[in-house]
Amino acid sequence: MIERSSMPLPDSVQAAMDVARRGADELLVESEFARKLERSARERKPLRIKLGLDPTAPDLHLGHTVVLNKMRQLQDLGHTVIFLIGDFTATIGDPSGRNTTRPPLTREQIEANASTYYRQASLVLDPQRTEIRYNSEWSDALGARGMIQLAARYTLARMLEREDFTRRYRGGVPISVHELLYPLMQGYDSVALQSDLELGGTDQKFNLLVGRELQKEYGQEPQCILTMPLLVGLDGTDKMSKSKGNTIGITDSPGEMFGKVMSISDVLMWNWYELLSFESMAAIEQLRNQVTSGLNPRDVKCRLAREIVARFHSPVAAEQAEEAFNARFRGNAIPEDVPEVRLVGAPLGVQQLLRDAHLVASSTEAQRAIEQRGVKVDGVVIEDRALRLEAGTYVVQIGKRRFARVILQP
Repeated sequence: MIERSSMPLPDSVQAAMDVARRGADELLVESEFARKLERSARERKPLRIKLGLDPTAPDLHLGHTVVLNKMRQLQDLGHTVIFLIGDFTATIGDPSGRNTTRPPLTREQIEANASTYYRQASLVLDPQRTEIRYNSEWSDALGARGMIQLAARYTLARMLEREDFTRRYRGGVPISVHELLYPLMQGYDSVALQSDLELGGTDQKFNLLVGRELQKEYGQEPQCILTMPLLVGLDGTDKMSKSKGNTIGITDSPGEMFGKVMSISDVLMWNWYELLSFESMAAIEQLRNQVTSGLNPRDVKCRLAREIVARFHSPVAAEQAEEAFNARFRGNAIPEDVPEVRLVGAPLGVQQLLRDAHLVASSTEAQRAIEQRGVKVDGVVIEDRALRLEAGTYVVQIGKRRFARVILQP
C-alpha cells in the first residue's frame, strides 16, 4: 500500500507525486520523497533515480519496460536517471523469489548480454539524458577487505527476514553464503551512486530496503523506493519471463508483437494498459466505460497493440502490423471468441498439439488433416507432419469451424 502524504503540496511536486504513484505498488517513504522533490525544485537540483538490471538474458521484454516506463516519466520531469547494468551482481546470481540457488553467469555470458541491454533500454529512455553505469566499477574495487567490512554492516538475523531465505531455511533447502552477499552488493550500489530513489519490481523490495539501510550506515540520506507490479505474461497467470515462454520481446518484429498483444485476455488488457500504456488514467477509464457500454474490447486491445508497436518500431509499422493482422484473421473468418488452451512441453509436435488442444481425437485424424491441407497455424497452412512449435501463442484452425488459441509454454 502507498503511504499518502496528508499535507498539501506545491502543484509541481504534486504532479510529480502523481506520476510516481501511477501503477505503483508501493512508494516508501512518501513523505520523504515529497520533501526530496520540494528541495529539488527549490535548489534546481535534479534527483538521482536509479534502476539496476542484471544482464541475465540477451534481450529485454515488456515486463522490463514497466519500470523503464516509470524511469522515462521521471526523466521527463527533469530528474537524472541512472541505468545500472549489474555486471558484478550477475556473477553472484539474484536469489529473489527462488527456491534454489541461481547458477551464476560466466563473464562471457554477462558481457554478451550487457552489450544489448542499454541499446534496447534506449528504446524507452532518452539516451542523451541517461547515465549508464556498471556496478563492477566500485564492486571490483572493494576487494576482500572491503567486502568483509561491508558485510559487517548488516546482520544475519535481518538477512533471514527475507521471505525466500526464511522459507528455504525452514524447509532445509541450502542457502549458499554468496547468495547472502547479493542484497548487500545491490544495496552498496545505492551508496556508490548516492541514489535518491530506486525503482524495482515488487520482488526486489527487500534488496531496495537494504540499500536504504546501508546509505544510513555510510552517513547518506536514505533513498526512497518505488516498487512496480510484475507484469503478467501472455499466459495470463505467471509473471512475464523468458523461462516461462510468455514474453513479448521489445525487439520482436512488428507483426509478432502486435499479434501477441492481441492474444491476451480482455481482463488482462486493462492491467497492461495501466502498466504499459502512456495514455492518461482518465483516457483509460473512458475506454473502460465505453467497453461497458458496448464497445468491442477487441478494438481497445488493437489500440494498445498499435501504441506498443509504434513505440518500439514506428507508427507506420504499427499500422502495417494491424492491417496484416486483420487480413490474416478477419479475412479467414476467424471468430472473435476463440477458446483458449494452455499447454506445456514446448517445443511440441504439431500432431500432439492438435490432440492436446482437443481439436482432433487421435494422431491418425491429425495426420489426415495435415495431409489434406486442413490445418492452419496463424493462418498458414501446415504441410509438415514433423513440425514442432516453440513456446508462444498460436491460433490453430482445423477445417472451417474448429479453432483454438494455444498458449504453449516450455
